[in-house]
Amino acid sequence: MLFGSSGIRRQFDMKLVDLAQHVGAAVAAGSQKVVLGRDTRTTSRLLEHSVISGMLSAGADVYTCGVAPTPTVAFWTRNVGAGCMITASHNPEPYNGVKLLNPDGSSFTRRQQAEIERLITGRHWKDWTRQGCVREADAVFAHTEAILDRVNLEREVRVVLDCGNGAGSAISPDLLASAGARVIGLNCNISGRFSRPSEPLEANIPYVGGMVRAQAADCAVVHDGDADRMMAFDERGRYIDGDHLLMLFAGYLGSRRVVTTVDASMAIEEIAEVRRTPVGDTFVSEELLSWGDFGGEPSGSWIFPDHSYCPDGIYAAALLCEIASVWNIAEELDSMPRYTVLRDSFAVENPGEILSALGAEEATHGIRFADDEGWCLIRASGTEPKIRITAEGRTPETAREKMRQGQERLKRGKAALR
Repeated sequence: MLFGSSGIRRQFDMKLVDLAQHVGAAVAAGSQKVVLGRDTRTTSRLLEHSVISGMLSAGADVYTCGVAPTPTVAFWTRNVGAGCMITASHNPEPYNGVKLLNPDGSSFTRRQQAEIERLITGRHWKDWTRQGCVREADAVFAHTEAILDRVNLEREVRVVLDCGNGAGSAISPDLLASAGARVIGLNCNISGRFSRPSEPLEANIPYVGGMVRAQAADCAVVHDGDADRMMAFDERGRYIDGDHLLMLFAGYLGSRRVVTTVDASMAIEEIAEVRRTPVGDTFVSEELLSWGDFGGEPSGSWIFPDHSYCPDGIYAAALLCEIASVWNIAEELDSMPRYTVLRDSFAVENPGEILSALGAEEATHGIRFADDEGWCLIRASGTEPKIRITAEGRTPETAREKMRQGQERLKRGKAALR
């Protein structure tokens, strides 16, 4: 399979450049109008040109956004037949990839991905009379206006914004300022290199909490490389874990039906009716097409179906500022149910084989064991050569025991392949 849990993603090399051209031609075979954007990685422009050459050769008209976040490109896709984003999202800088989008903002489904893989092997070349053309699209303006129409700050808030030198730099600083926030920007320039690891984990942004306190800010917002993710800090400078950010959004929006993933905390079930999917925003958006008011996953992907079926870290950032203008976020968080969640990851060369040895039908879906007191999920990452283990317990001791059991199962899976 070329596609992982979030598009095509791998370490950059000439094979990826060649593949990008074939993917572009395959997309054009199904849609003669495509919008295309890229993140800020030094390799993204080359991949952009490769994809464009494939699309043009197959006769498609390409609307280019330049540097723009994935949700921004996804929002503009409603004007054409398909969207394409050059990004490896939160992966390390040596990675890059291609993510394909539907007009409603959702990622290509597995059926659509399989069709692209079939078309890649075909020949879609058009003669010189039917070559496509390139036009510009101001997707940032369209996305900004749509969000400003939906967000209303009741007072000015001070927000620390860390874009990590990613594509969010092209929209979030001006958007939040236009919404009525006073923005204290960190890493908001498009330098081509990330000043910190792109994934907005607490360990990767240890300086943000102190900045919130020093600036007497009301909250902080942190993006990954393509700003489809958004994580946050409260006014006390505390990192808000993804499970409680999910509950914060659901509570503020009044969402009674929430779609989330199998690695999310069981605490969400105490405030809403919940349906769970395998890990990956594609699965969450697919479920939201038929059920649910709001969805997301604790990694920082938040999907607002009445706005778009793409995880939108830009909209989530503006919404958090609105919440901060109305609520005391820290007090809201303190009133929420809370259980111990432990997460760990292990770099391995053969995650799929190990998960198969453990009995998983699909490596990225993993295996999950649970009882009334807690659960553990062991799964292969869909974007990196890693195995991730997540465990939760009603007590810290139970969570640690579930994690220990998961680690023991992983050891047995490794041993079975020797």
